[in-house]
Amino acid sequence: MTRKLLILLFFIGSSFLHSQNLVWNTDLSDAFIASDAQKKPLLIFFTAANAGQKIQNEVFTTPDFAVWSRDNVILLKLDLSDNTLTDEAKEKNVMMKNALGVEEIPQACFVMITIKKNKPTISKMGVLAYKMGGAKKWISDSNSILHPSSE
Repeated sequence: MTRKLLILLFFIGSSFLHSQNLVWNTDLSDAFIASDAQKKPLLIFFTAANAGQKIQNEVFTTPDFAVWSRDNVILLKLDLSDNTLTDEAKEKNVMMKNALGVEEIPQACFVMITIKKNKPTISKMGVLAYKMGGAKKWISDSNSILHPSSE
């Protein structure tokens, strides 16, 4: 009986861990379409291989962030050091970074996307870097950007 209970708990725990995995878009066009279709802001995470990992380790891997992001944003991760991308995709990613005024990485930028006649309109909402305080602090700061009138 105890063994069966342990096996059951293992499978339940395993499925819970898999449900925490986030789905980060890596293609601008796909993320724009998802953001417009779901009427959710886009969280664009600009990073590179040599960028710090604190925001990823202390915020993006937490269950709090997984729940919050699922309910509030579409995730887009643009790794500016990704060698598997085409030159065109790399250029688009760098152009997006520059257009949004992102100077340091890693950094997250919140934008609202609307698509009309196949042309996206991007409205910048704010930029947020890593700050000490963990996921709850980062989520609180993000909510201040996403919902400025509720303060």
